[in-house]
Amino acid sequence: QVQLVESGGGLVQPGGSLRLSCATTGFTFSNYAIGWFRQAPGKEREGVSCIGRSVGGTLYVDSVKGRFTISRDNAKNTVYLQMNSLKPEDTAVYYCAADRRFDASGCRLTALAVYDYWGRGTQVTVSS
Repeated sequence: QVQLVESGGGLVQPGGSLRLSCATTGFTFSNYAIGWFRQAPGKEREGVSCIGRSVGGTLYVDSVKGRFTISRDNAKNTVYLQMNSLKPEDTAVYYCAADRRFDASGCRLTALAVYDYWGRGTQVTVSS
């Protein structure tokens, strides 16, 4: 059974940090690029960051560049999103998703429909 389980969300003050984890089971993790997406109330889901299968090519949406870092541990079938200098506009439910890839480093941030598997999300709230 395929599962992606996000954790690490919570309430943090502006300027603070959180580390999200996406633990996966039920599929060959190393064959998939992993993306992080977020959805704020009343807004569409948007891509935040993604990482390729093994070489580790990464992409970030402009609004998080320099503040967020994505990484993966293929031995643990887990992807992480380190979020620093958090802002109130980062408040959203964060989801991870898996995209079957045949290249080593590519990933896609804008084509949500290509992602095969999704987690249920973790809430991140940035507020004083």
